[in-house]
This record gives sequence, C-alpha cells and structure tokens, in this order.
Amino acid sequence: MSINTVAILSPGDMGHAVGRRLREHELRVVTCLAGRSQRTRALSEEAGIEDMASMEEVVAGSDVILSITTSEAAPALCQEVADAISITSANVLFAECNAIAPQKTRSLEPIITGVGSRYVDASIIGGPPRLGYSPHIYASGEHAGELERLRDYGLDIRVVGPEVGQASGLKMTYAASTKGATALFTQLLLAAEQMGLSEHLRADLARHAVGCGQHAAIGIRRDDTLARKYPARWRHSCILNLSSALRTTWRTRTRSD
Repeated sequence: MSINTVAILSPGDMGHAVGRRLREHELRVVTCLAGRSQRTRALSEEAGIEDMASMEEVVAGSDVILSITTSEAAPALCQEVADAISITSANVLFAECNAIAPQKTRSLEPIITGVGSRYVDASIIGGPPRLGYSPHIYASGEHAGELERLRDYGLDIRVVGPEVGQASGLKMTYAASTKGATALFTQLLLAAEQMGLSEHLRADLARHAVGCGQHAAIGIRRDDTLARKYPARWRHSCILNLSSALRTTWRTRTRSD
C-alpha cells in the first residue's frame, strides 16, 4: 500500500501536531472540521491540514485515517467513519489511536472491518510531536505493519504484536503505572502532612530519592489537569488500578488465611 494522503480526526492538541509532522514529510493531510471549535480550526490551519466538506470526502480521498480524539468520542467517530466507508465503498486503513481499554478497541474493530476496510489498534505514549521529538505510537493487529510505514514520514511507529488490544493495553498499563505512582506519592504526602512530618519527608526524599518529590508534585498537578480534560481516559486507568489492587489484596488475604 502506497501512502499519499492521511486523514487526522481530529486536529486538536495531539492531532494537529501529528498532521504537521506528516506535512513536513510531504504527505497530504486532510480532515473534516464540520462542527469543530474555532480553536481546532485554527490549529488545523496552522498545521497545513486541508478541510474537506464531508466525512465521505475524507474517506474517499485518504489512504490512512488516524482517529485522534477524546476517549469518549472514539466510538461515535468510528461509527461515523464506517458509515462513510459504506457509502463510498472505500478501502482505507483505520487506526484507532485513542486512550481506550483493550476491550473497547476490540469491540470497535468489526465496525470498520464489517464495511470492508482494515483496522489497527494504536496508542500514543508521550506528548505531541515537536522539533527533535516524536512520541511513541504503538500499533497492533493484523494490519499494524501497514501503519508502520508512517515511520518513513516522521512518526515513531512501533509494532507490538499481532492482536488488536495489545497496543491499547500497553497505553493503559503505562498510564496506570504513572498515575498509580502519583497516587501513591499523594497518599504518602497527605499522611505525612497529617502527622506534621511533611517537611522531614520531603527533605529525605530530596536527599535519598533525588527528583522523587519534585516528580510527584509535577505528576499531581499534571494529572489533575488531565483528569479534568480527559475524564474517560482517567476512568480507564483508574479501573485498571482498582482491579489490580483488588486482585493483589485478595491474593494476600487468601495466602494469610
């Protein structure tokens, strides 16, 4: 499969930066801005992304579609793309790049394959592409190798396995580990504060675990912002943290009994 045109749905904070990177490597990048905010329109224009009049035009004119939206919007967008594929009889590679659970991405796959196109499970770990930097974009599934061809156009695509759900699982476990560490530090700092020991704890963290205290403070501020902006993504990570904690507690109690 040759790649000439990539669709970004939608060119927000991450999407427009991915689109700009592809444009810098001389790919045509398109989107459909119907119903999008003025800010998204401005970001898209800044990145040099072409606005198409309808989703049908996007699907018919694209080789690859990257779904980069909010977690809660991903299922509806997938269905909208599938409806457009059905109307146009297009055969396109659809990459689901959002922070959703493995079970969710597996449930979306037949929506795309059922109308004759190909589906890739993908996940993005890291911030938006910028000068000298690209996030890791992990891909899994039967057609992941096709998405990997975007490495030739400035994106750090990494195939992690043959099964849909593996890429999303990597994102979920990574996010759960970073947010779990922030949650642990938060609880420790709160406990120390309640005992009047926070200054002593911070001092020892600074001396014996260089950067831990600062990392925790940054993580707390960052995750508070992300939780407000992307509540569905946080729910997925919190569910994984909670289920893992419950399994660990159950195993511990079973051994002690």
